[in-house]
Amino acid sequence: MGLINLLIKDPLSFVILSVLLLYSVIFHELAHGWVAYKMGDPTAKLLGRLTLNPIKHLDPFGSLMLLIVGFGWAKPVPINLGNIPADQRRKGLILVSAAGITANIIFAFVALLLLRLISPEPSGMAHQVLLLLAHINIILAAFNLIPIPPLDGSKILMGFAPESVNRALYQIEPFGFFIVIGLLYLHVLDPVINFFQYIILTIISVFLP
Repeated sequence: MGLINLLIKDPLSFVILSVLLLYSVIFHELAHGWVAYKMGDPTAKLLGRLTLNPIKHLDPFGSLMLLIVGFGWAKPVPINLGNIPADQRRKGLILVSAAGITANIIFAFVALLLLRLISPEPSGMAHQVLLLLAHINIILAAFNLIPIPPLDGSKILMGFAPESVNRALYQIEPFGFFIVIGLLYLHVLDPVINFFQYIILTIISVFLP
């Protein structure tokens, strides 16, 4: 059941799911800032972004997209890699970038775990909310793994790639959002997202057989 159908058929489930989804993107950004802080960069903390207060994180358009189509974003947490010790900078870039994706995978895992433990009626509110919560968090994680700037996957790639590749990624970053939207519109990224979803589900199934 899609989000719009859920709003029409079960407004209470829609409200509950909306709150959980908004906090999915909040935890995604919070994870970036928290890991950066642990690596030595206090930027997010100094700007008040290490908080669960949704006002500090939510992007109006990204939130609207999340609630309408099940895909959205929060305001990016500012990170200054220059605050991370030079010998840890590549490691920091990888860990900080992977933190948001990991948060979404954990959200999905918890939702699926609760689905198994509670075993709600398939037509009930709990089943619909938990299933959609897991599904959308897996999509968010898979989408962010795409190695095109400004997505997290590109930053993870930069942590491993030589400087020549990094320079090329930095050059396309100002246009990255439009490139991603165009590729999504043309369905070019569908196989990539499906592949990452398969990997994520495989990882979850290891801990939740």
